[in-house]
Amino acid sequence: MQGLDSYVIQHGEGVTAFVGLDATRLAHARTVYIALKACKAGMRLTRAATPTRAFELATKITGKAYKRGQYEQAMADVRAWILAMESALPVIDKRKEG
Repeated sequence: MQGLDSYVIQHGEGVTAFVGLDATRLAHARTVYIALKACKAGMRLTRAATPTRAFELATKITGKAYKRGQYEQAMADVRAWILAMESALPVIDKRKEG
């Protein structure tokens, strides 16, 4: 693990640690993706988690601007970013260690 700036550690069933700036951004992007899905379905997560805010966060991740109602495009772009980051970050599997 020495020399790695960012990585993901899987400790067990449902337990994952995101270590480093890029790994933390990955966790954030996953949360934004879920927020976009919820907003598209008409859910209101919290008073501050509005569809507009979800689009603002998606813009920060992807660098593309989104207008009201562009859920599919924003979700596709954020998902592409997530997949690229998942393939770039090393994953350390601690489940195999006894």
